Amino acid sequence: MKIVVIGGSGLIGTKLASKLRQRAHEVVAATPNTSVNNLTGEGLAIAFAGAQVVVDVANPPSFDDKAVLEFFEASGRSVLAAEAAAGVTHHVVLSVVGIERCPDNGYFRGRISQERLIKASSIPYTVVRSTQFFECLGRIAQSGTVGEHVHLSPALFQPIGCDDVADAMAEITVGVPMNGTVEIAGPERVPIDELVRQYLQATKDPRTVIPDVHARYFGAELNDLTLTPGDNPRIGSTRFEDWLSYTVSQTKDHSRG
Repeated sequence: MKIVVIGGSGLIGTKLASKLRQRAHEVVAATPNTSVNNLTGEGLAIAFAGAQVVVDVANPPSFDDKAVLEFFEASGRSVLAAEAAAGVTHHVVLSVVGIERCPDNGYFRGRISQERLIKASSIPYTVVRSTQFFECLGRIAQSGTVGEHVHLSPALFQPIGCDDVADAMAEITVGVPMNGTVEIAGPERVPIDELVRQYLQATKDPRTVIPDVHARYFGAELNDLTLTPGDNPRIGSTRFEDWLSYTVSQTKDHSRG
């Protein structure tokens, strides 16, 4: 099967492309480096020729609210039009759990617009909504940092490791289109401030985490339901403690090298 991965050189895209190739599929990583521009449509016709599935895991280069919305709308229109012309039979997109519950988050508003375009197209699709990645905890910490203090919500979330995301995406990509949404999440539901505190302590970061129910998560206040999945999400196998232990050991190995 020929599968095109939009954003195939990114964090998830690289892992996903590798896993699909291990399953003996023909995989094209569609990126600017391979002369594909998902915003303008340049190179899409060539990349999509003969493809059965297109997976979109691309992210905007800027997280400014206006830039995010323009990226997802322009990319969505270009990619879907090229898929229709090429006869693609399954469009898979990686989105985020809880986007409709965070209207003050500009990135989430962009994702909502992207999903609307997909659902309005004639192409069979599967929307995969993931919870936050373990690998993004540093960015979450930075978003709440004021001086040496990190103000974060104690709301619950259920983060997942990127390897587990790629595994789930690979399975869904080669499956039958759902024409609906599936959620994926990690095995543990924990407060955001507590997990970031553990992450900073393990990585020897001196900043102090302060729980604050009014702390905004990239523009939005949270509650325990905002970022957590609904009933029966697909659950990744990697526990945070194991991921953190491995990450810290890898960092130490690299520093020795």
